[in-house]
Amino acid sequence: MGYDRQRAAIGYATSQLTALSGTRPRVVEESGAVRIETDVTARLLRHWQQLLAVLDLGTTFGLTDTHTGQVAWLRFEFGESSRP
Repeated sequence: MGYDRQRAAIGYATSQLTALSGTRPRVVEESGAVRIETDVTARLLRHWQQLLAVLDLGTTFGLTDTHTGQVAWLRFEFGESSRP
């Protein structure tokens, strides 16, 4: 995926997560990648299938348990990385 397409996918994923959760997700710039995180709330759980479709846009995605609850995240890697 080209750089511009990845940036467009990041923007789309961010806007979709905002619509599904009602809050803007955290966007974290990493070396060679961007990670998008959102807290898993009751509202987000009501849209589980749509959430999975958004998470699947990333190179990798997952759920992480934290001391305050669960976080859904997806990561877009730049360059020649491909999905496993």
